[in-house]
Amino acid sequence: MPNRHLLIALLIALLPATSWADWRLVPDQSSLSFVSVKKGKVAEVHHFGHLSGGIDGQRRFTLRIDLASVATSIPVRDERMRKLLFETARFPVATVSGTLPDDHYDHMAPGDAANAAVQARLSLHGQAQTLSARLVVVGLAGNQLLVTTRDPVIVDGADFGLVAGIEKLREIARLPAIATAVPVNFVLVFERGPQGR
Repeated sequence: MPNRHLLIALLIALLPATSWADWRLVPDQSSLSFVSVKKGKVAEVHHFGHLSGGIDGQRRFTLRIDLASVATSIPVRDERMRKLLFETARFPVATVSGTLPDDHYDHMAPGDAANAAVQARLSLHGQAQTLSARLVVVGLAGNQLLVTTRDPVIVDGADFGLVAGIEKLREIARLPAIATAVPVNFVLVFERGPQGR
């Protein structure tokens, strides 16, 4: 009998590390933006309208970015980015994947906040690179979790075969220069699945 109680106690002690519920991204509360710089000094903010993803029971996260949903506030530029830069007919989606480094985010009360440093794999335009990201994770009411960048993540188009597309955009717009590296920020809200707390 004492051995049985000991086994139960051990199982309870191990539960926090294995009880992660699945979380799904809430698209209408989430956003991802990047800043382009042209002429060496003119900065513009752009974003993607369609995101999806989640966090599974092993703390693995996936974010899918619909590249055709790029929005720059200028329709003709959106179309040029889709066709010439991202080549969405061949590469319609970019994905970011990795693993949250700790399990305590799954048990955060509303208002609790913590920092997280992750290595995320970005697959874009047929290329993949591992990027470092510093995040802030905040517990929200309604079984939700907020994950946002603490610092911008710098993505260099040269690492993803995008320089030729950037050069085409530069030529069409008759610009002296467009930076190949852009800072990226995101605000992502996840909602716990039905097997939650």
